[in-house]
Amino acid sequence: MLRIGLSGGIGAGKSTVSGTFSEFGGIVVDGDVIAREVVEPGTEGLGKLVEAFGAEILSADGTLNRPALAAIAFSDDDKRATLNGIVHPLVGKRREELIAAAAPDAVIIEDIPLLVESQMAPMFPLVIIVHADEDLRVKRLIEHRGFSEDDARARIRAQASEEQRRAVADVWLDNSGSADELVAQARELWHQRILPFAHNVQNRQPAPGPTNVVPYDPVWPDQARRAVARLTTTCGHRARRVDHVGPTAVAGLDAKDVLDIQVTVESLDVADELAEALLAAGYPRVDDVTADTSLTDDAAKWQKRFHASADPGRPTNVHLRVDGWPNQQFALMLTAWLAADADARTEYTSDLHDAYPRACRWAEESGWRP
Repeated sequence: MLRIGLSGGIGAGKSTVSGTFSEFGGIVVDGDVIAREVVEPGTEGLGKLVEAFGAEILSADGTLNRPALAAIAFSDDDKRATLNGIVHPLVGKRREELIAAAAPDAVIIEDIPLLVESQMAPMFPLVIIVHADEDLRVKRLIEHRGFSEDDARARIRAQASEEQRRAVADVWLDNSGSADELVAQARELWHQRILPFAHNVQNRQPAPGPTNVVPYDPVWPDQARRAVARLTTTCGHRARRVDHVGPTAVAGLDAKDVLDIQVTVESLDVADELAEALLAAGYPRVDDVTADTSLTDDAAKWQKRFHASADPGRPTNVHLRVDGWPNQQFALMLTAWLAADADARTEYTSDLHDAYPRACRWAEESGWRP
């Protein structure tokens, strides 16, 4: 099963994207639909809303009067937090029920309007954001959903900013054009990235990685931050730390376009316990890679567990190493050494047998500590 987080501001066009994915067989779990379900007449949700905001949020027939609720709940941050505190847990519970009923090989598209605000992005192997500029979204909300301009802008500005959404987006879909153009983007994404990703997860295999060295890419740090957040969430307390290491972690250094992320664990047994959780996060284990090249006499302490991303759109290597072992220390030290020493960056090669003693000398002389 591959779970994908889909989000974007109100009026951005998420429904067009989710509808396209649904046509291709994706199972759409729509947060807006669920949010309406959990506040229907007779539900626990509606009762709690009336208790919090008063009977004036009800229509004459006992259903929720959404404009009336919005006028109250979006008037200040505390009231909006109260609304979210009531609705979000109920939506989350219903979402999990729907996902549990899906087939093991399903692609689940979770359409979550407040994915960024609720800090849920690291829970998903892939996050897709649909975006359009504010003025265009206001125009759409007025024309198609009957909003006033003031209400539309208030709703937009109560949500996450463009900067906040960009920070979590693995895929950014621009919906400033026509609906057909957005559908074309979604269709290409489905066939070129989502389906191969799902196939790789189902078959427990990584996506092929690049072999050529390329110039430093300034997007690598942002991509790595998302990977670190995803792996930190996946591993939870069993990870002592999660770090972006290796050549792509050094600003200005040419490298293969593969992120290296190190997960520090207490033992290799803990690393083995994380295998299924990492698979669900999009990182299947590569069984024939269990140790680094031996650079010291104590080869046993250069063992690790190795996973690699199933996502063809973002090659990533995940190294699970034991806290304090020389390979775990070296990964951190090498990155710090290259970042601090311009001559080292100039001379750096993939020959670890040469790099290891040089990095150790640098660490001793500089007083570096992980």
